[in-house]
Amino acid sequence: EDILSNEFCYEVCYADVLGGKIAVRRIAAKDTPDTEMPTLVFLHEGLGCIGMWKDFPAALSAATGCQALVYDRLGHGKSSAEKVDRDLRFFNREAQDVLPALFAACGVTDAILIGHSDGGTIALLYAGCMPLRGVITEAAHVFVEQESLDGVAAAKQTWQDEGFRIRLARYHGDLTASMFGAWSKMWEASWFRNWNIEAALPSIRCPLLVIQGAEDEYGTQAQVQAIVRGVSGQVDRMIVPHCGHAPHIQAREVVLERMSRFIRSLLD
Repeated sequence: EDILSNEFCYEVCYADVLGGKIAVRRIAAKDTPDTEMPTLVFLHEGLGCIGMWKDFPAALSAATGCQALVYDRLGHGKSSAEKVDRDLRFFNREAQDVLPALFAACGVTDAILIGHSDGGTIALLYAGCMPLRGVITEAAHVFVEQESLDGVAAAKQTWQDEGFRIRLARYHGDLTASMFGAWSKMWEASWFRNWNIEAALPSIRCPLLVIQGAEDEYGTQAQVQAIVRGVSGQVDRMIVPHCGHAPHIQAREVVLERMSRFIRSLLD
């Protein structure tokens, strides 16, 4: 069931990371030689997991010739449950503790990060303290907006729909309720209202591509402006018209082309 096409090899395994097991999927074109090419590492959104990326990592791997690594954060998908309650250091722990340990376990030494939403936030924090070939963010957050809180409130209303819970459970199984609860409680908590990582942005010196849907229901273009203004390295932006929170799904072809072009520019 893990062989999705004749063009790609899929390896599914578990990495022991900080006392938990993280589910990992590796993707590589069969004919791609074993060279110095970087690994594309995909960091999912707040309610996401490996499966919810669908075939986008494979398509980006094919377009660039780079192998890909997609993983479930603890508490998501097929990984172990989260061991600690979330607090203001949640994103920092994922970026500065979990991700380096995962890279060590998987032998990743040269990476380009592709982070969606919460995954984009984690990618930015990692880039501020570790060397990287480059970063792509999609709908990343660097501070809390009312639009973010409204989006979470709307998602909580949708949670009351049994069909929505069933669809999430297809990806997260027994972790579904705890995963949704941890995500929504953190974003709604009074102690999280003033969360802001803009002070960490000047430490980011690697090339960056910042993507956001013009109609993102979880944040405004103020997020993009803050990232572009704050980082120290080369940065490009892409605002996708008529698009919400998931441009790689809602505007797949244009986003795939732009990401591919950015990644290829880093390989020269």
